Amino acid sequence: MLGPRLFGTRGSVSTISLQSAPTAIAQWLGEARAVIDQELSLRLALPELPTHDPVYRLAEAMRYAVLGDGKRLRPALVLAACEACGGTRQQALPAAAAIEILHAYTLVHDDLPAMDDDDERRGRPTVHVKFDEATAILVGDALLTQSFACLAELEHGAALAVAVLAQRGGRDELLGGQMLDLGWQRAEHRPNFAEVERLHRGKTGALFAASCQLGGIAAGADIMSIERLSRYGMQIGVAFQHADDLDDGDFPEAAAEAAKRRIELANSAQENLAPLGPGAELLCSFAKWIGNA
Repeated sequence: MLGPRLFGTRGSVSTISLQSAPTAIAQWLGEARAVIDQELSLRLALPELPTHDPVYRLAEAMRYAVLGDGKRLRPALVLAACEACGGTRQQALPAAAAIEILHAYTLVHDDLPAMDDDDERRGRPTVHVKFDEATAILVGDALLTQSFACLAELEHGAALAVAVLAQRGGRDELLGGQMLDLGWQRAEHRPNFAEVERLHRGKTGALFAASCQLGGIAAGADIMSIERLSRYGMQIGVAFQHADDLDDGDFPEAAAEAAKRRIELANSAQENLAPLGPGAELLCSFAKWIGNA
């Protein structure tokens, strides 16, 4: 591959350290992760089957893929967005689980030999190494399916939530970003800054935007508020990836422009949420941190 990685780990796992986060942000993410991990563990409970049963092995591999180490940023944003719109964590949990389960599916498939061929993810063997390649493919398929099943449980706007996640995770956004990445790798193409941002919108921004939208939907927010959350999520997602690139030394020729753009996006994200009032203070603080990380 030419130059820094464009696909897979670089676009999915940030090296931004939570140790640099303000106390309130670190506390929020820690609390959210505990709640989300408990929810995910319940949803991915092992079936009452013999351990040698192939379906038990599939369920075991699904748990392995989802419950490993991770910051849980996307589902934490779901919870925060829901609360910003007057909802509760309990209302948001199905959507929070959906976004993290779908995110896990993308990582499992990213790591496959046909994609990045990675042997390690988050400090341990990838799913296709721990189990096998065919199982990893089925794990990704099963997680994608389960993510949409989670959304069916929402008290408000289940149909809209399904449409949002399908759009954000589909051809024109997340998967489109993956395909761009693969195409550039094969052509040994060095993207310009506008192309880099297009990649970031698909590979990172799409699920950040979906997370914020789903939180608003779970709270029963009005369309205007959900749209504000959508713009906020896309902006902080792209800013987040710029910060990650700078930290990793990726795209060094665009470093100066990326540093400036990250701050612009973070500031704009905060402005987008101003009409939501004090309830959005946590989301604004998160954007401010990303702008300065």
